[in-house]
Amino acid sequence: MKVIILAACAVTLGGCGQDLSELNREPQMSRVGSGLAVRRDAVPMGNPPGRPVDVAFNSIYSRQSEDLFRDTRAMKIGDVVTVKIAFKDKAKLDNNTDRSRNSAAKFGLDLLAAFNGNSGDGSVSADLKSDTSSRGRGQTDRSEEIDLSVAAVVTEILPNGNLLISGSQEVRVNYDIRVLNVAGIVRPRDITGTNTVSYEKIAEARIAYGGRGRAMEVQQPGWGHQIYDKVTPF
Repeated sequence: MKVIILAACAVTLGGCGQDLSELNREPQMSRVGSGLAVRRDAVPMGNPPGRPVDVAFNSIYSRQSEDLFRDTRAMKIGDVVTVKIAFKDKAKLDNNTDRSRNSAAKFGLDLLAAFNGNSGDGSVSADLKSDTSSRGRGQTDRSEEIDLSVAAVVTEILPNGNLLISGSQEVRVNYDIRVLNVAGIVRPRDITGTNTVSYEKIAEARIAYGGRGRAMEVQQPGWGHQIYDKVTPF
């Protein structure tokens, strides 16, 4: 019995070990550059070889350097582009499902047998009935409005000239961190003259807005409750 109690205490303390380490402390922010790690499973294309630097004869200046008349839009790996995320979404759904099924079966069997001069008769009958029913209802009523901007970095240039971008932004207020991540593929033509691009112009867009900290911990049920919800069959 003592072993079971000690094991339960160890599991409980292990599950909340990370939370205990942040007691009376602000949550740690991610390392700069960690938001540039983008999985590109849906983009099975390699990176084209880089061009050699074009230097004018008897000149110390490169023709690829920026000047006052060069387009300032993001075009190369490492360039920064501003992604504007502004949408207002509202949805209200109400679904009802009511299902029932009734079945009945009845059969009878008469028997007549004779063995060694003895005869007899009998009958067998049975009634079978089955009733099943299920009822479900789901409601959704949500309203979301987001108007944010985040700077993303060009991490790769695809063979067709499109840009693979990735960016992350973290803002800590007291004991909570708000996190905004964006990644996707952008056509250079969709980048405006002010070096901005709207989120609906991003292909394979992955936009995540959330956070971590005290407010998120209060909103989430305990890990024991979550495990129970996963394993219970009812």
